[in-house]
Amino acid sequence: MKKSFKFFSAAILGLAAVACSSPQKMAEMAENVSVQCDPAVLEVVAGKINATVTVTYPADYFHPKAILEVTPVIVYEGGEAKMEPFMYQGEKVVNNYKVVPSEGSTVKETVSFDYVPGMEKCYLELRSVVKYKTKSAEFPSRKVADGANTTYMLVDKSGSLDFKADNYQEIIKQTAEGQILYTINSSVVRNSQLKSDSIKDFQAAIDEIKANERKEIVSTDIVAYASPDGGEDLNTKLSDKRSQTAEKAFGKVTKKHEVDAPVNVKSIGQDWEGFKELVSQSDLEDKDLIIRVLSMYSDPAVREKEIKNMSAVYKTLAKEILPELRRARFIANVEYTNYSNEELLNLIEENIDVLDEEALLRAASVAKSSDTKAAVYKKAVEKYSSARAQYNLAVVYLLSDKLSDAKAALAKVSEKDADYQNAMGVVALREGNYAEAAKYFNASGNESAKENLAVLDILNGKYADAASKLANSDNCGNKALAYILTGQLDKASAAIKCACPTSSYLKAVIAARQGNANEVKANLEKTSKDEKLAERAAKDIEFAQYR
Repeated sequence: MKKSFKFFSAAILGLAAVACSSPQKMAEMAENVSVQCDPAVLEVVAGKINATVTVTYPADYFHPKAILEVTPVIVYEGGEAKMEPFMYQGEKVVNNYKVVPSEGSTVKETVSFDYVPGMEKCYLELRSVVKYKTKSAEFPSRKVADGANTTYMLVDKSGSLDFKADNYQEIIKQTAEGQILYTINSSVVRNSQLKSDSIKDFQAAIDEIKANERKEIVSTDIVAYASPDGGEDLNTKLSDKRSQTAEKAFGKVTKKHEVDAPVNVKSIGQDWEGFKELVSQSDLEDKDLIIRVLSMYSDPAVREKEIKNMSAVYKTLAKEILPELRRARFIANVEYTNYSNEELLNLIEENIDVLDEEALLRAASVAKSSDTKAAVYKKAVEKYSSARAQYNLAVVYLLSDKLSDAKAALAKVSEKDADYQNAMGVVALREGNYAEAAKYFNASGNESAKENLAVLDILNGKYADAASKLANSDNCGNKALAYILTGQLDKASAAIKCACPTSSYLKAVIAARQGNANEVKANLEKTSKDEKLAERAAKDIEFAQYR
């Protein structure tokens, strides 16, 4: 809290400076000295309490031969903390202290204390002793500030973490396929082709799909081609005719194997893609040369010419490859409905061995208890050496506050990627090793690491930096806190979108800073069942004027 109050005694407002004829008189007239502390309400920043104390000594007050020792002291529940005293001297003293001349002077000093628990309810006072030769006199203790505000300590230091995603498919795309072959330059479907093994397998696949409640044919493609020998125009027309006869043939093929789905008919023309695929799978000696020709020339006529120039190999192509491209394909497009989340949860209890790696990763992600998640991730590691499962196991341990188990799991992670770096940073953050945590978070660079760097910013007193890093974050607690600490109370209110005791406490802080007593009371009542927050609220200087 950046506030500044001046502490003036009534006497200084009404009296002129008093000439002090002795050091004893200085002590008696100490009320004529004005003291200002900035901030008047002390604040803990990055584990330190820093303030500036300004003291004004009036004219004819400071005895020219006196030495004044001023000790700043923080008094708190459980003890007190003292600084080394500030030393001042009159203008006739031969020493190396700060000189306060007889005409008066204003001096500024910076006070700094390390925070210790209990200082959230404290005050700063100055204890002074004036000395002259062998005599000394104590000033009355002068309270100059209340304290100390520790709102930044509400920062959530648990750290943001990400699970590795699974590639589990709720719907798996599948196909069932059969084909019929044509003779060269023909679009006539031979009866033998309707009884081929390819068609029989296609019909059997259709029957199996219809009998499987998890499978559904969503569409069927009839795709006709021509082999890439002969003119392009001729083959385009031939492919079109084959698409027409193939459509009729499809009706015969599915007459007793009905397909209740849209049928799409396509004519491709010259099947260069199929040609390339068959050549690459063949044992032809010159197949690499043929494939290189395909990549060098895009013009179909040039391709055909160059390949025919390889006369020896072309005879083999004409005999073994090209006949397989005079075809029409029947393709059933199938959707397989995979296990639901509920089924996965049942299977990890009853028959976990049927699940593949992706199914195990998904099952772990939807499991409710951390113990179950850990067990499933361990299974994926054991059965599939899953790197993602090994990392996710560490995350489960971190979220369960099992730091030693998390460190052991991370030690076995093979991929030192951004997620790993961030997780290692979270470990260092929880262990209080902030410098090490910053190294890991900076090495990671992902969004979670950015949020975690904002935590370090708050802990280090860099509130504006934290607010900037959290501007697009969903971490409502730390985001709201950063806005509170930078005085952006409206943004802080808007950032709080979750309902929990800490959120209510932050709302109470916002209300207190806005002077809304009713909201302070209402929100603190919501935190009363949280023992730690209730204890904090009883001492928190944010609410001092509302008790």
